[in-house]
Amino acid sequence: MNNASNLFLYRREGGYLPRVAAVHDLCGYGKCSLGVAIPVLSAAGIDVCPVPTSLFSAHTRFPKFYMHDTTSMLGEYLDAWREEGIELDGIYSGFLGSAEQVDAILRLYREYPGALRIVDPVMGDGGSKYPTYTDEMCEAMKGLVDGADVLTPNLTEASIITGIPYESQDVSEDYVRRMMDALLSMGAKTVVLKGVVHAGENIIRNYVSVAGDGMDEVSGELLPYMLHGTGDLFASGLTAAIYAGCDLLSSVEFACKLVRDAMRITPDQPDYQVRGVSFESVLGDVTALLA
Repeated sequence: MNNASNLFLYRREGGYLPRVAAVHDLCGYGKCSLGVAIPVLSAAGIDVCPVPTSLFSAHTRFPKFYMHDTTSMLGEYLDAWREEGIELDGIYSGFLGSAEQVDAILRLYREYPGALRIVDPVMGDGGSKYPTYTDEMCEAMKGLVDGADVLTPNLTEASIITGIPYESQDVSEDYVRRMMDALLSMGAKTVVLKGVVHAGENIIRNYVSVAGDGMDEVSGELLPYMLHGTGDLFASGLTAAIYAGCDLLSSVEFACKLVRDAMRITPDQPDYQVRGVSFESVLGDVTALLA
């Protein structure tokens, strides 16, 4: 067992609510991004400070959606935070609206050097980029790897970042180690690589690696359907557990269970295959982290 099992990234003290900037998009319909991050982090007693990177009428799995890129407002938005003297304990980033928004996150890093950096490099899945992502945006996203306290790519995103060709979700442990080593060598302090599935198994495997140490596997039940927003729920659940005072490995285990339990509830909801993962009924599990 490596240092993930005893690595505590945040020490919770008394009744203080840690303050975390959530740098994600906001969807009017569909369960993802800030629509997931705000309630999940709030349930863990976190003071969530949204930084909206874009506004969507609905997420990109819907055939018709409207997107408004917020890049032009972010400078003044963050200027106002600085003038108010707002302090942050963490910066949790996900889906971006443009390559220039990486600079806004790097600005937050400069202005809040003590804040924990949790990077979910949302760019694609299944070997393909998301429709709003350009090569320029993917290249810019690499700038968030160096210094990331926690980096949470899936196999597609890890391939984009490292340049290691994407093979499939059914990859060997040697492939995973090569991917992990490449991400750590780019400056990530810890990496959680998500979504390895071997043919014929009903298990989904996630791997955790700490710079200068080995690698742990956290596996769980693979349900027979895919849902939009599970990556956002995983990263938000992981962030919630970290700020509740759990060690890294326990935080990954919690995030895996949270996603699985939410996915089990989801098929009871209308239009679930497009709308996305129904996390609302498992928010009590997040609150229980503070017990």
